[in-house]
Amino acid sequence: MKPFSLSQVAALLNVPMPPGPDRVFASLATLDEATEADLSLLGSEAYLKRFLSTRAGAVIVARRLRLPPDHNKLILVVDDVELATARILEMLAPPVPRPPPGIDPSARVDASASIDATAAIGPYVIVGRRSRIGPASVLHGGVFVGDDVVIGERCEIFPHVVIRERITIGNRVIIHAGSVLGTDGFGYRWDGRRHAKVPQIGTVIIEDDVEIGSCVCIDRAKISATRIGQGTKIDNLVQIGHNVQVGPHCIIVGQAGVAGSARLGARVVLGGQSAVRDHVSIGEEAMVAACSGIAEDVEPRTVVSGLPALPHRQSLREQAALRRLPALVDQVRKLQDELDKLKAARE
Repeated sequence: MKPFSLSQVAALLNVPMPPGPDRVFASLATLDEATEADLSLLGSEAYLKRFLSTRAGAVIVARRLRLPPDHNKLILVVDDVELATARILEMLAPPVPRPPPGIDPSARVDASASIDATAAIGPYVIVGRRSRIGPASVLHGGVFVGDDVVIGERCEIFPHVVIRERITIGNRVIIHAGSVLGTDGFGYRWDGRRHAKVPQIGTVIIEDDVEIGSCVCIDRAKISATRIGQGTKIDNLVQIGHNVQVGPHCIIVGQAGVAGSARLGARVVLGGQSAVRDHVSIGEEAMVAACSGIAEDVEPRTVVSGLPALPHRQSLREQAALRRLPALVDQVRKLQDELDKLKAARE
């Protein structure tokens, strides 16, 4: 990591430079691990004690926090520490190793495919018939692209991604290693003797600026298209079923599963290990807590949790009541014993 100065960080974040001489840092580090050569971060009151004891040369601090007036730390005050961190990390991040523009000699590209001259096709990549790869897109080693696939400009497809036939990917899409797009949707019908497979003849459409984590599976539609909306970000190990419609700028966290024909509105958030039943709709800006099960439609701009999912406050009340259940059972037993004794005395 190249050294960077406090003045560089202040200019990057568009905040005033603190008084005193400029400083040079070697890295960005946590409050506990930072030395005088490091820049650190404070975004929560929970870490105030660590802030007071840190050895960091300077600390980026959220404006909303109230610091002890007698602290002696060099600070930069920002509105959003997480956003500031993202900008600094972007400045510090080492370049991702990428194959050079052109087609690696070990790649197998069908003669009917169209590859822009500025695209980079890495070693052992396979590109099928009539597929098109746009300007400045990068396919890392071992990527498989089937027939009639369209990949837009400035996409980055990491090693061992499988993109099956007839799939369309927009511009500036990132797909991390090991993900599979276009597997047949999970469709079977009992015919009296066996589970008969329902052919899946649709496609998958990935809109612009989507990022897909590692080992994500997005199934082909039975008919029409499974669609991932513009700007949506999908974590690792997520399953998206056939004909699912994901709106723009959604967040889908690891190990979530969305069953066939479900619909997610704009800016929906699905917590980790949440499950969405087939054919349900989740309204825009709704939030689903981790480990929740969605069995019915969710209204826009609501927060739900639990299994089955309920409005979050109701779910919390029910969980609190459930924790009190053993004590309530003991009370009922004691009351029953008292009633039995009174009944026996009367007899």
